[in-house]
Amino acid sequence: MNIATKRHLDRRALLRGAGATLSLPFLEAMVPAFATRAQAAVGQPPPRFLAMCATLGFHTPFLFPQETGVDYTLTPYLEPLKDLKDDFSVISGLQHEEQNGANGHTSEMTWLTSAKHPGLAGFKNTISIDQFIAESIGTQTRFPSLILGTGSESMSWSASGVPLPAEPSPSKAFQQLFVDGTPAETAAQVRGLKRGRSILDTVTGQAKKLHGELGKRDQEKLDEYFSAVRDLEGRFVQNEEWAQKPKPKIDSKPPTDIQSRTDAIGKMKLMQDLIVLALQTDSTRTVTLRLSGMNAVPEIEGVKNDWHNLSHHGQDPAKIEELKVIEKAEFTAFADFLTKLKTASLLESTAVIFGSNLGNASAHSTANLPLILAGGGFKHGRHIAIDKQKHVFSNLFVSLAQRMGVEADKFGFSTGVLDINQA
Repeated sequence: MNIATKRHLDRRALLRGAGATLSLPFLEAMVPAFATRAQAAVGQPPPRFLAMCATLGFHTPFLFPQETGVDYTLTPYLEPLKDLKDDFSVISGLQHEEQNGANGHTSEMTWLTSAKHPGLAGFKNTISIDQFIAESIGTQTRFPSLILGTGSESMSWSASGVPLPAEPSPSKAFQQLFVDGTPAETAAQVRGLKRGRSILDTVTGQAKKLHGELGKRDQEKLDEYFSAVRDLEGRFVQNEEWAQKPKPKIDSKPPTDIQSRTDAIGKMKLMQDLIVLALQTDSTRTVTLRLSGMNAVPEIEGVKNDWHNLSHHGQDPAKIEELKVIEKAEFTAFADFLTKLKTASLLESTAVIFGSNLGNASAHSTANLPLILAGGGFKHGRHIAIDKQKHVFSNLFVSLAQRMGVEADKFGFSTGVLDINQA
């Protein structure tokens, strides 16, 4: 599989080809590289990207309208979003190809990557779209990306196909974002980063000596290793610079973590509030949030049965009605979140995708994925039904990456670009 950019990777190869990295000066009055001169002239905010995945799916008959275009009737799940109708689009018909995997839920692994056959023998995942974007623009903020989850697992994968851990604690994430260490702690952090760079230099030197003695396949593996090391070197340099700069000051009090594992909506809201603060302070421009389901009864009024069991409703009307209570609560929390982004003047600059890796959780189907795209300056207020011949989900990722300033014409198994404004 080929994940490629146009000039971006060529430029990185040139700068790193001699085994070193070179930081360019920040030119044109600190205008981000992805901003056009027209944007800079009018002081437009930088683009941002957020992906939220609910891993137990949504009952799509309660989400997708019967009508397409702008004159659609609000469905039960869209009802909480009625005041924001012009700020989002409902998109039906998208999916990743060949998502049959090790079990019915392994498609979580590939929702942001598009890799095929997740979890089966020989499977190797690829970079997720958030990390693909962060590789290009991550140096412009303290945190290249923010990876959050209501559990410890995440949707984010490195360029080497390694899962990146999510931060499940809002209080710990808050401290990382906004609480400065003491001078002694900062100095110790910088020393640790320098020590890490020294270790990488040693290991890289040893690995290079091995390269000429290996077969072609092992050389390819070693080249992948070099690439990962160079990326890590860049992170060390970036972290060292940011470690010596004060973190943004905010009026908000640190959040208190929710101890009850069944308060799914409470955890979702805490994480969403944290995301608003992170974007407001420009601490990062790329965020993922994995919303875990559970084999338990969630703390939502009117729900008495196990959530996972309800998602496997088998078309039982009683189970579907109870599942509706849970999922409508998720959409209500999502509506509150979009309202906060809009109130903070962040929604227009932030492209938000909210959906699931399961199109039909009861059957573990990954076809026709539920998806809402909000904000980001796109033309909204519509139900966009994607033609079956153009249903490749990763085509949307290419469009979103380009919007973020990444010079990409392909991502994963994309076959083109899905231009939402023209869809």
